[in-house]
Amino acid sequence: LKFIIRTFHCRSTALSAMTHGHAGTDESGAPATWAKLKGQLPDPGVGVIDDHNVKLLDNVFPAKWVNPQPAEDFVYDLVALGAGAGGLVSAKQTARRGGKSALIEKHLAGGDCLNSGCVPSKALIRCARAAAEQKRFAELGRAPASSTTDFAKVMERMREKRAAIAPVDSAATTAAVGADAYVGNAVFTGRNSVEVTAQDGTKTTLKFRKAVVATGGTAMVPPIPGLGDVPYHTNSTLFNLTAQPKRMVVVGGGPIGLEMAQAFSLLGTEVTVCEVMPKLLPREDPEAAAMMLESIRQAGVTFKVGVKISNIDHEPAAGDGFPTVRVHLEGEVLEAEVLLVATGRKPNVDGIGLEEAGVEFTRQGIEVSDLLQTTNPDIYAVGDVAWYKIAGQPQRYLFTHMAGRMAFHAVENALFDGQMKMSDLVVPWVTYTSPEVAHVGLYESDMEARGIACKNFQASLEHNDRAILEGDTEGFCKIHTEAETGKIRGATIVAEHAGEMISELTVAIQFGLTIYDLSQVIHPYPTVAECVGSAAHPARMAAWKRF
Repeated sequence: LKFIIRTFHCRSTALSAMTHGHAGTDESGAPATWAKLKGQLPDPGVGVIDDHNVKLLDNVFPAKWVNPQPAEDFVYDLVALGAGAGGLVSAKQTARRGGKSALIEKHLAGGDCLNSGCVPSKALIRCARAAAEQKRFAELGRAPASSTTDFAKVMERMREKRAAIAPVDSAATTAAVGADAYVGNAVFTGRNSVEVTAQDGTKTTLKFRKAVVATGGTAMVPPIPGLGDVPYHTNSTLFNLTAQPKRMVVVGGGPIGLEMAQAFSLLGTEVTVCEVMPKLLPREDPEAAAMMLESIRQAGVTFKVGVKISNIDHEPAAGDGFPTVRVHLEGEVLEAEVLLVATGRKPNVDGIGLEEAGVEFTRQGIEVSDLLQTTNPDIYAVGDVAWYKIAGQPQRYLFTHMAGRMAFHAVENALFDGQMKMSDLVVPWVTYTSPEVAHVGLYESDMEARGIACKNFQASLEHNDRAILEGDTEGFCKIHTEAETGKIRGATIVAEHAGEMISELTVAIQFGLTIYDLSQVIHPYPTVAECVGSAAHPARMAAWKRF
């Protein structure tokens, strides 16, 4: 009640001097749009400015956006830095719950996920899946189709679908739910203040009770000799391509690199993945990793594992064509038109005034407590910029769904005396190769490290009727339980749509179900999800009464 009274008192003294932010106008007084002003504005970094990217930018990076102007004595309940999933949830949820919030973004609202991550990559993967299906037409009773990829159309479709999703993350939508939307660069100037520098250079100081740092991360670029002089790509620029490269080298064999390697290969590009570590996917379930990598090989990708890259150089492009990039290994030189660097992520902690705010950080990011507080108890951190410890071990979950959930916790804990702990969460994730690999909870190796006796339950797709009918029998469901109690602690699924199936096991772990509980669930026939029930079936058999 005190929070509500204080909020509306604060509004009554200052809200009349404010708006939530709004689109600006051009010199004629008409609404400012990227279609009208694209030649007068800085390069937004999204590639070709066609109708689809104009729609995207009008939503997530509006031209001449007019920031709110709060009264000098106005204090926000919560200010969020960064308009990816973490910042969007923080600011919008605060506003929807009656608080006064602000969201600040200096570049593209929606963050990496919308603009250069989850959304565009899955659009590309969808087209790659269609290309893979074409190769099976004879088996499926269809006349062979063209094996030629219209890459320009693939990328146009990606831009179209991305633009269709963009409005939900827009500055206008943020303002419409009651949060103040600022476009500009944010820098903390004190423990409870932040300065915003707008696109036109004007500065505004915001005061706050609580703040959430949700500045995300960027691609980590390794110190390979010559790399800085080569026109390489990261996820931030890969989706700006409009022409298909004949050859691609991917440096880094993690999930992002493998997803893109397989997708580009299925679309017709010759792809080589270089990994300096002696083993790919060392953290993944060994059986799942082996199955995934074999599928990627069958898609045409070549792996160079445990290699040392001595240097990288290139020949500049002739005209509008591609450059020729040369990756020098020991005794071998790889040439490609596109070099993708996918060697991990680093948190965005520089240049935002964390020192002035009393927030300690390292190159690994901002360490937070189980309640997501930083060393300044009024400032929380969520998403890719944050890390925390569980069972004494550092944890970073670089997933959009995790950033959103962390933001939900931060709002509850910061403004409503919540005690929502990160250590209570059960986190699923998916690698979107074909087949997909989905995991939740602990791996068998995790249980062993914690001294928990493990019993595994597993079912292959080899005997799953729907998988047989689809022609996709490579996969399995594996469930890890406590040997003594049968309590489910982790699970891995390998299947074409494993990501759509893992939530059942997430619920089971979240609510402490046993393998016997899971064995009582009826799964519709015929579905690939029946493999979950098949894996649990031995627990039901063990409880049978027998003659």
